[in-house]
Amino acid sequence: MTSNEQQKQQTALIVGASRGLGLALVEEYLKRGWRVVGTVRGQARTPLHDLEASAGDRLLIEQLDIDVPEQIAALRERLQGVPLDVLFVNAGIALDSDKPIGELGTDAFVRMMVTNALSPMRVIETLDTLVAPGGVIAAMSSGLASVGNNTDGGWEGYRASKAALNTLMRSYAARQPVSTRTLLLIAPGWVRTDMGGPDATLDISESIPRVVDVVTSQTGCSGLQYLNRLGETVPW
Repeated sequence: MTSNEQQKQQTALIVGASRGLGLALVEEYLKRGWRVVGTVRGQARTPLHDLEASAGDRLLIEQLDIDVPEQIAALRERLQGVPLDVLFVNAGIALDSDKPIGELGTDAFVRMMVTNALSPMRVIETLDTLVAPGGVIAAMSSGLASVGNNTDGGWEGYRASKAALNTLMRSYAARQPVSTRTLLLIAPGWVRTDMGGPDATLDISESIPRVVDVVTSQTGCSGLQYLNRLGETVPW
């Protein structure tokens, strides 16, 4: 690779990349010639590690539990001097999704709020200065986070946590003195993953390549947007 090619190569950090949508994001960016940093929890081998042989030096795997602030700060130190073109926070959990909110246990509700809303924002607040001006900061939201579209309930604790993520991201956007980066909340659709389940309407291949297309097409746009995989605006 020539020095000019190295300068042109873009870098994406995918937080929560061990499997599912996060793993697919890594695969898609690698296919497009990017350098990718992907994070996993713990030290166990994951499907992400299976990509190392083919990706070579274009894939760096970092350990991160986003619910541990000290690990976020440590990752920030390790990535010092690594300019990011895309920071995409994908990590999230769904617990007891079949239960209405009155039956949902406190521990399950708190875990979802922390992992799906508080921790992603901690990651963004800690790592945002690594994102180059004109780059993208994205968080994986959900169509279920839309208050306006919620006409049938279901997945109520998860809905609340992702709606909280949207609200916190709006607050973050409002606090930026100058809008130099693209800010996105992405609803990938109902995808067949461990979380989405076998009855979901979309295969990963029908979602993630389009999600990456949306991130690419929106690069350079100022302000926060809540978009689906087709680039359509989702009602707040």
